[in-house]
Amino acid sequence: MSDNFNFELIKAGDVVIFKLNERRFDASIAGLVKGELTILLHTEDVRKLVFDLSGVESCDSSGLSAILLAYRILQTNDGAIRLANPQKNVRSLIEISQLNRILPICDSPEDAVKELSDS
Repeated sequence: MSDNFNFELIKAGDVVIFKLNERRFDASIAGLVKGELTILLHTEDVRKLVFDLSGVESCDSSGLSAILLAYRILQTNDGAIRLANPQKNVRSLIEISQLNRILPICDSPEDAVKELSDS
């Protein structure tokens, strides 16, 4: 198990973009991502989050679990989340698990920021 992972945080007004710069979003980093998201969402008072998945080639249930954790934290704080630009395999997993019903997917981080800014 790795003890770190590569990501970027980008602020766009009151929206924070969490860009995961990893090819695989699986059990090897999901716990670390959960920890980072928990700290970010509880200590930085983030209410609008874009999860940029453009660099992620594969994802498993552990990765989805990390995204759902962010969703639940945001829900309790009247916040919102958008997933941005998932690659085909990742989008298919999200749609097969029907998580796209609660985790809206946008074509780009810019579209996601615009959607959240308008809300």
